[in-house]
Amino acid sequence: MAFKIYTKTGDKGSTSLIGGVRVPKNHIRIEAYGTVDELNSYLGVVSDSAADVRISEWIHEIQDRLFTIGSVLATNPDKEVKMQLPDVHEADVIWLEQKIDQMNEVLPKMRSFILPGGHIASSNAHVARCVCRRAERICVAMQQAEEMVPELIIQYLNRLSDFLFVLARFISYNHKVDDIPWRARV
Repeated sequence: MAFKIYTKTGDKGSTSLIGGVRVPKNHIRIEAYGTVDELNSYLGVVSDSAADVRISEWIHEIQDRLFTIGSVLATNPDKEVKMQLPDVHEADVIWLEQKIDQMNEVLPKMRSFILPGGHIASSNAHVARCVCRRAERICVAMQQAEEMVPELIIQYLNRLSDFLFVLARFISYNHKVDDIPWRARV
């Protein structure tokens, strides 16, 4: 039997967290993992528009981590969960840092702030970076609201947004497109 997409259980504006607790669809946990899902989807656009096997491999690795983060955010921390959930590790943050360093080795030094643009894939990476920053802000808001969010998730999202900024520049560089410097109006 095929898995049914619609269950009708959310028709009145609530949904279940992993663990079975029902919450309103505008609950901060739903907002957090929904934004991570949005980021994951946008990374598919980045991968497709970059048309680079290495970048696609990197993005698929990141998308896997984002599914993990989404599952952590979708879990009610007060309920015992019967299934084994994946976890984010410090090595995942280190992996992002290594990729940032690899890309920066070939990129020209930045001499000013840069504007998003120049190549569609680069622009898409900048949009993904902005979505990532929003996911990070929501997770910080969850912590401030005393909703359990592992510190490592915030660290990962912070580093991922740095990665996406450098990736945008790297994509431009690979396509022989110069950064677009921001010139302050005087």
